Formats: sequence, structure tokens, C-alpha cells
Amino acid sequence: MSSEKVMELKGLTRAFRIGGLLTGTRLLAVDDVSLTLKAGEPAILSIVGESGSGKTTMARIMLRLLEPSGGDVYIDGRHVFAGADRMDSHEFRRFVQPIFQNPFEAFSSRKPVDSYLYETALNLGAAANRKQAREVIASALNSVGLDYGLVEGKYPNQFSGGELQRISIARALIPNPKLIVADEPVSMIDASLRMNIVNLFLQLKNERQVSFVYITHDLSTAYYVSDYIAIMYRGNLVELGPSDAILTDPQHPYTELLMDSVPKIGEKWDDIAVLPDVETKEYAVTHCKFAARCPYVRDICRQQRPPLVEIGPERQALCFRPIDYAPQTEREVAAAGI
Repeated sequence: MSSEKVMELKGLTRAFRIGGLLTGTRLLAVDDVSLTLKAGEPAILSIVGESGSGKTTMARIMLRLLEPSGGDVYIDGRHVFAGADRMDSHEFRRFVQPIFQNPFEAFSSRKPVDSYLYETALNLGAAANRKQAREVIASALNSVGLDYGLVEGKYPNQFSGGELQRISIARALIPNPKLIVADEPVSMIDASLRMNIVNLFLQLKNERQVSFVYITHDLSTAYYVSDYIAIMYRGNLVELGPSDAILTDPQHPYTELLMDSVPKIGEKWDDIAVLPDVETKEYAVTHCKFAARCPYVRDICRQQRPPLVEIGPERQALCFRPIDYAPQTEREVAAAGI
């Protein structure tokens, strides 16, 4: 029986050590992150953050390319990394498929791209033979606006970046997954074509009934395409909720900063946001990691880790500030760190 959750992260943590074994610094690239993507109604969840936020590390863990240091990932209610009911690799790849940042790195220049499509169809049980595989491949290519005859036998260098990314998406569709994890899928594509890929995600969500986790630095495309948005900062999930609610009424100061920093689609925060470079020490603090640059900072922000505040239906923020508007009992509990 299928689970009520397509994907669930529980207390997900990933630590790296920077420097030597004895003198190095332990860096929490993902720091105790929990979130859920429900089943039943396909949705697009965008995980948004600047470089160093931990979003790509999370994507690699979701795709089982990297093991967490703590916590677990559940796909369709099943353990991904531990437990007696752990999903095997074959089952996992049928349920979850990736789309990577650079489509030219996803295909070898020595092989025609359709050979990858046949391998996916045959190895993951989407077809029993090459004849059936051709039909499945043609259907997947048609879903992304490409004709099989224009792809057959051609090599990666015979396609544009946008065309090759569409082929990557078609490949991900072949096993009919329930979840696609797309890590910065438009960042290597010409700006004039990025919205074509983003619109394709919306189309596939509805036509194929597939959910997406969309990893991006671009808050504008995230707002356009998403049902839900998760904002990451220095490994922490600092705000989560429906996209309209977050972007019209942000509850975390970092979300406010990002909104001020992205005036139009396709413009990177790195180019316009007034943010210092990644500071390793920020990952190690046990209080609020945003305290050093927060305009609303208070003493408690430098003393305690902020609570994950339930603001409303499906809305959370890792911040003391929303507690200011909560009932007195909630403020007292949060301030006490209970």
C-alpha cells in the first residue's frame, strides 16, 4: 500500500570536515532538516538558497548519491538509508529520478543519446524488449516536445543545451517515477530558454502526475513554478510553506533579504545581493546562524538556537521573531528552549 507521503526528510544532517583531522573544522552542510512532500496531489517543492546553503547536498542525499550523517530519507514511506524495509537500488530508481545541472555532463560524447534512453527503459523494467522500449522512449520524448526521429542516433554535441536538457527530462520520465529531483536544471541553459524548461515542469506535473523537488538559487522561477518553497541558509531550513504565503508575507529575515535581492527572473543573487562570502564559522554556531547579519537580532538570537515556529497551515520559520506575535505561553516556552 502506498504511503501518504511521496518523500519525507526526518532530522537530516550531513557533516563535512574542512582541514586536517585534528585541527580541521566540522561543517554542517545540512543541519537537522525535516520536511514532507505529500502524496495524492502532485506538487512542486522548490528548495531555494544561495551558494553554500546546503541545497545541493540535500539533493544528493535525496538521490542516494550521498549518505547523511544523521536522520533519514523516506520515499513512499520506506527507508532509503536504513531499516529493515530499506528500498533497494532498483526500486528507488523507479520511484525517484534525477535531472542534473549540466546536461552535457549527463551524456558521454562517445555514445548516441538514445542509447541512454534504451538503457533506462530496459534496465528499470519500463519495457521488456527494444521494440517496447522504442514506444516508451517516443512517448517520453513527445512529452517534452521532441520527436524520436530527430533524436535517434545523434550524439550530445548535435543538440543545444536546451534540447539536451529536454532529453534528460525525457529520460527521467521513462520509468514513470513519482518524484523527480532537479538540481539547478536551468542554470546552464541560455536565459531566453529557461522558462521553457520551467513551464515544462508545470506541464509534466499535471499530465504525468509526477512531483518535483526543484533545487534553485533563483527565487523568481521558484515562485513561478512552485506549490511550496523551502528557504535554506547555512544548512538550516529557515522557512517553509506555500509559495504565495512565503513570498507575500515572509516570516524570516533571510527570506526578506532574498526577495529584495531578486528584482527579475534569471538574475542571480550572487550578482546583486549584498552578502559576504561563505564563512565557515557560521555553520558551527549553536545559536541563530543569521544573527550576525539580521536587522532584527536580539540577545536571545546570539544565545540559543531558534525554534521551528508553526506559523499557520503548512508554514514554518526557524526564527524567534514570529513568536513575538504568538500567545504569551508560546513565547515563554520558546524562550525557555523547551
